[in-house]
Amino acid sequence: MQVPRLKKIVVHQGVGIAISDKKILDFSIKEISNITGQKAVFCYSKHDVSGFKLRKGMPIGVKVTLRRKIMYEFLERLIFISIPRIRDFNGLSDKSFDGYGNYNLGIVEQIIYPEINIDQIRKSIGMNVTFVTSTKKDIVAKSLLSFLGIPFIKK
Repeated sequence: MQVPRLKKIVVHQGVGIAISDKKILDFSIKEISNITGQKAVFCYSKHDVSGFKLRKGMPIGVKVTLRRKIMYEFLERLIFISIPRIRDFNGLSDKSFDGYGNYNLGIVEQIIYPEINIDQIRKSIGMNVTFVTSTKKDIVAKSLLSFLGIPFIKK
């Protein structure tokens, strides 16, 4: 029972420009839902920030939490289909662990996913993919993710 395992994968897209254009947020929901195969939900602001014209409770992001079978299907598509489509790809950095056994991957453009039609993109917005593991040590989490097929940079 002490063998580390992958608990969940969280796909998050911060859409700060949605304050001025609400249609971008709806488009982002459809996009993340198509990529992951699960319905995305809004993330709401927690505080008022007058410099950004942001009020408490406004939708500013989209997220999906994947578990069980859907998580492993998304992981397989990410490793074998999407990551090889990244331009000038040499491997993922191993410095994105948070100290608690979780790994964060930032994707600059969502066009690496085959589910996205390039002609329908209004604005290229990146996304974050977080791999949450059951271990608390980064070294163990890195070996788990390497075993699952995540291509880290070889030193």
